[in-house]
Amino acid sequence: MATKSAKPPRKLAISSYKYCRNPKLAFSLFLLLADAILVALIIAFVPYTKIDWDAYMSQVSGFLGGERDYSNLQGDTGPLVYPAGFLYIYSAIQYVTGGEVYPAQILFGALYIINLGIVLFIYAKTDALPFWSFCLLSLSKRVHSIFMLRLFNDCFAMTLLHAALALVLLRRWNLGLIIFSFAVSIKMNILLYAPPLLLLMLKALDIGGVITALAGAALVQILLALPFIVSHPFAYVSRAFNLGRVFIHFWSVNFKFVPEPIFVSKQFAALLLITHLILLAVFAHYKWCKHEGGLFNFIHSQFLSIKHRLALVSSFPKPTSKNYKPSIKLLMEEHVVTTMFVGNFIGILCARSLHYQFYSWYFFSIPYLLWRTSFPTLLRLLMFAGIEFCWNVYPSNMYSSILLLSLHLLLLWGLWSGPAEYPYVHSEALDRKQK
Repeated sequence: MATKSAKPPRKLAISSYKYCRNPKLAFSLFLLLADAILVALIIAFVPYTKIDWDAYMSQVSGFLGGERDYSNLQGDTGPLVYPAGFLYIYSAIQYVTGGEVYPAQILFGALYIINLGIVLFIYAKTDALPFWSFCLLSLSKRVHSIFMLRLFNDCFAMTLLHAALALVLLRRWNLGLIIFSFAVSIKMNILLYAPPLLLLMLKALDIGGVITALAGAALVQILLALPFIVSHPFAYVSRAFNLGRVFIHFWSVNFKFVPEPIFVSKQFAALLLITHLILLAVFAHYKWCKHEGGLFNFIHSQFLSIKHRLALVSSFPKPTSKNYKPSIKLLMEEHVVTTMFVGNFIGILCARSLHYQFYSWYFFSIPYLLWRTSFPTLLRLLMFAGIEFCWNVYPSNMYSSILLLSLHLLLLWGLWSGPAEYPYVHSEALDRKQK
């Protein structure tokens, strides 16, 4: 008995030893430590740049003062245009920091390290990249500036998005959708991830699981917005989820070469929206659902599955439905991350205007996306450097925006021409899971 009870700790010790010897883990810890030192140096020696912080504090002060009409929440940069989660987050920040910049920078420095740690976890869960390429995640001057020197709300939104993605990789779908909804409540750009996320949910969950997860996400939005919906619902919805905003041409990083009259036109916005939807549909049909026979065949199979499930539930006698065991579908980590990152990147490509802080919307996915192409490593590194260069040209100009768009299109072509990974865990692994 004593010999048998001693075996599990032995196996645990061996597995722990192998885990500690994992080069991805060791390199990730080194990278976090090195970047933490860099963050401290940036906060200590690089001057802070005032952009939106005062406006954030003014808007939060109005909210804390009892104002619930979104049309009356203003800052020196204009009216409040973010959902309710933004107000709660920055109210907490104001309480902790007293509205002072320096302690807020320390807070955002810690947020940056937390976000980097989550992204490294996501990368390590896949086998898509060599571990040395993780260092690219720490080489962006612009992203360090967005976190520590600008204090943008994009930082919190993206950290929560990455946390939601990590939970999905751990197959905690309900909690992942709740965190995803919290991210949406801070900034609407997170909705770019919604189409690929819905597709993955339909693959991994039955219809009951999908409805439950979506209901949890919807409940988060309702609860956070409740004080504003009860008092001034139209003002809240029209301001917090304004999809028709027209950004200033001067600040555009990606379409600066487009003449301003065309840039602000509804026709240009409609063209980009149509292109966005077409690209999502094409990638979903030919890449993300390739092994299911295409998007339409996948949707048809889901419809038949729902119909069959309803027939079993309504059948008589009842024991028939008890014998029905839906198949467990575990998605490969690479398929989940690739689908999410590519879906967001398509939205980035088709965005009418990318401001400098919007770089954080997709920077942490760039190394992963580059290694999902079949390009040689040297070209991948050159493309990474080229994209980073474009985002550090200030103010942006015709040439930098043309170069950025060209690099985006080249990356999209690389993703399109690359192989589509098999989406599901091997059937033998599923059999063991079912047993």
